[in-house]
Amino acid sequence: MFQLIIITLVSLFTLTTVTYGQTAAVSPETQECIGCHSSVSPGIVADWKRSRHASITPAEALKKTDLQRRVSNAQIPKEYVDYVVGCAECHKMNPADHKDTFDHNDAKVHVTVTPKDCATCHPEEVEQYNDNIMSRARNNLKKNPVFSSMADSINGTQRFANMKTTITPPNEKTEADSCFHCHGTQIEVKGTVKRDTDFGEMEFPVLSGWPNQGVGRINTDGSEGLCSSCHSKHRFSLTLARKADTCSQCHKGPDVPAYKAYSVSKHGNIYASLGGEWNFKEVPWTIGKDFNAPTCAVCHVSLLVTENGDVVAKRTHRMNDRLPWRILGLPYAHPHPKSPDTSIIRNKDGMPLPTALSGEPASQFLISAEEQEKRRITMTTVCMSCHSKNWVNGQWARFENTIHTSNEATKTATDIMLTAWKTNMVDNGSLFDDVLEKMWVQDWLFYGNSTRVASAMMGADYGVFAEGRWFSTKNIQEMVEHLKTLNFQSPQAPPRKK
Repeated sequence: MFQLIIITLVSLFTLTTVTYGQTAAVSPETQECIGCHSSVSPGIVADWKRSRHASITPAEALKKTDLQRRVSNAQIPKEYVDYVVGCAECHKMNPADHKDTFDHNDAKVHVTVTPKDCATCHPEEVEQYNDNIMSRARNNLKKNPVFSSMADSINGTQRFANMKTTITPPNEKTEADSCFHCHGTQIEVKGTVKRDTDFGEMEFPVLSGWPNQGVGRINTDGSEGLCSSCHSKHRFSLTLARKADTCSQCHKGPDVPAYKAYSVSKHGNIYASLGGEWNFKEVPWTIGKDFNAPTCAVCHVSLLVTENGDVVAKRTHRMNDRLPWRILGLPYAHPHPKSPDTSIIRNKDGMPLPTALSGEPASQFLISAEEQEKRRITMTTVCMSCHSKNWVNGQWARFENTIHTSNEATKTATDIMLTAWKTNMVDNGSLFDDVLEKMWVQDWLFYGNSTRVASAMMGADYGVFAEGRWFSTKNIQEMVEHLKTLNFQSPQAPPRKK
């Protein structure tokens, strides 16, 4: 305890000057946290000291102009407004709401910091994110029997006996280490544990689903989503969130290959070559001055202005505000869902999918053509900051043609699959446990997605031979050959002609 007191006293004299060179007021509660954690977790403290949170109080933030302001709450509670945002301001926020709140050095502290906490200063951003499919990513996977059975077929343990394989469903740790790493786990308190520390024996909560930084994480206060998925703790860097590398954490695999397609596009080429010269910190973000080619944030999120200060696009944390089409993760590209909770969607056959297997959209759950056009105009306005209207219209026409042709490829693969089901050559009790079914999934989940994303991002080569059209056409031919083999082996098949 004496060591704790000495460290805390030292912190009182050292925690007013931070990296940005400003004098910022640090609350006594945060000073106490830093007193211990400077030695216990120095990396965390160093990150925080470099953050904007550590260098400016909410009161100072509110003095910025509307376009420069990064907080959206004009009435920040008085107990927070005059201190920088430190450990205590986040980890002691709303203690009654957090099931992981525990007694720590005579204070009520919680391990997790959630969107509900961030909303104290950033309510508009949290509200937008809450209306975003990402915020529901965990439940959109877990509560959809089609998606969850596909995840089980991937992550479950296979066993071989009697000339066939069976699958044991994955346990929670396997799920957290695979699909739910990005989609988000559910954090639950499973009791407490006592540990010996440098400051004596202390008691801490035991959390299941932890660690996790998935975009749709279900938190201990009941909120869904996680700001630090993009604004990584404890720096909460705007630079980090604006760089494409951050999005690549979850958008690199063959099912969501956005980063791979972007990296081979002309935009990705410019970013890789010249991005080191760009200003990623400025708010608002000025086109042509701060950067000269888009990253993911430019197209989907950021507040963009011209050098004259004219607003090109408003900041949004609902990632599909500028997207008329949903092109990833589903058999067919389709208009975006109206609700971020996609588990409520049912197609005409009663399946929890936004289209029927024939490709017909479940229109009552999807945005209208008018809303699609509104979003298309918003996106093309961003494009036309650097490109002529003819260029942008030509690119958009190619992209929508690719939506049509890739959907046609999916339809062909699905017709093959439906034939196998209807003739009982393949059991459709599960959609994902047969070789032919897995080939069908590959066609839309890998090759269709790659083809569409490559077209959208002008990374054309990635959509041809990398994991796009070549593999789609080859896969469809192989599906046909496999169907012929099944037909020959089937006892219901007609006798072969001599």
